Amino acid sequence: MPVMLAIFALACHAAHYQPQRAADISSHLYYQRYLSLHHSGHCLSAIALALPECQFYAASPNNPNITVTLLAMPHTSSYSDRYGNDVLARDSGQPLSTHLPAEVGMVVEDATTGYVGEVMAVRKVSGQWLVELEDRTLRRKSFPLGAGFLIEGHPVILDPPPTQPVSAPARMVTASGSFHVEFDARVAQPSRIWVEGKHDADLVSYIWGTDLAYEGIMIEELFGADNLPAIMDVFQPSWNRRAGIMLDHMVTGSKEDRIARQVSNRPGVLVLGHPYVDIWHAIKPQRLGLQAWPDVPRTEDFKLGTLRRIGWPCKDAEDVGMAWARMKEAVRDYRDLEPAFLGRMEELIDFVTDPSLGHGAAS
Repeated sequence: MPVMLAIFALACHAAHYQPQRAADISSHLYYQRYLSLHHSGHCLSAIALALPECQFYAASPNNPNITVTLLAMPHTSSYSDRYGNDVLARDSGQPLSTHLPAEVGMVVEDATTGYVGEVMAVRKVSGQWLVELEDRTLRRKSFPLGAGFLIEGHPVILDPPPTQPVSAPARMVTASGSFHVEFDARVAQPSRIWVEGKHDADLVSYIWGTDLAYEGIMIEELFGADNLPAIMDVFQPSWNRRAGIMLDHMVTGSKEDRIARQVSNRPGVLVLGHPYVDIWHAIKPQRLGLQAWPDVPRTEDFKLGTLRRIGWPCKDAEDVGMAWARMKEAVRDYRDLEPAFLGRMEELIDFVTDPSLGHGAAS
């Protein structure tokens, strides 16, 4: 032990420690014990001994001029010690985290990365609860639930959502608004629904596909209204083999109106239409961020002219295809379609599926 004290004295001297009283350097500690090292009446330095096992004192047997004194000094701190006497003690000045159930819509910050976002989903993946956040640039990132989050600067611990009482599962609804029914694949029925082109067929299938599959009704393309009379000649409709036909731009005096009159008198045929030049306009423009669909002169290609006026790419057929995919993706269900189209389509489906129609009439 005297050797250790001698080493301490040499270290103090090498560091140019000035002689000072132990009380001067101990004022910031709380009743700590000190070793005061003296040589020939001068205090060389002092060292705090906080732990009981370090609290010793001795005189050097090799040099009677060196003495060691054990001191106890009161705490008269002149600065704020954030750690206090015990570095393992809880800092009562720090805010405590609050437990909160993670809910969709709350805005939280991951304290580690600084990522801030709105809670979009809370789900369990491979046995671990995750919260998915979406930032202001619409980027999404998932984090494990638990501690390490901030809400308005306050630390929180995000907990899984509370367990909901088990109830009867809600009935699933199709995009057309009908209740979903589980059914086996069915053989196609003789009756058909015809629409003018690919985009028409896509939209009808997207909204009413489940209903029509349940009834066994197929959707066919006319590839243009001009082909309707020839297709009906081949199909040979009857009340047992009905044809429901949806045409674009079905207004008085239009080409489509004249074509419809050519086949409407046949048994088992119902021709309906919507007033829009193209099926695109059957989608509510607000779903695409538009106040209204633009008017396109008849001398200009309708689809390319529409894209040009709404500021979308409009060079070729590929741009048209990409635009249609974007439009269809914006449609959630039947509520995003214009009533002038929606009602006519429902009427056609009823016409080709109602078994009571045509009873008593010649087939």
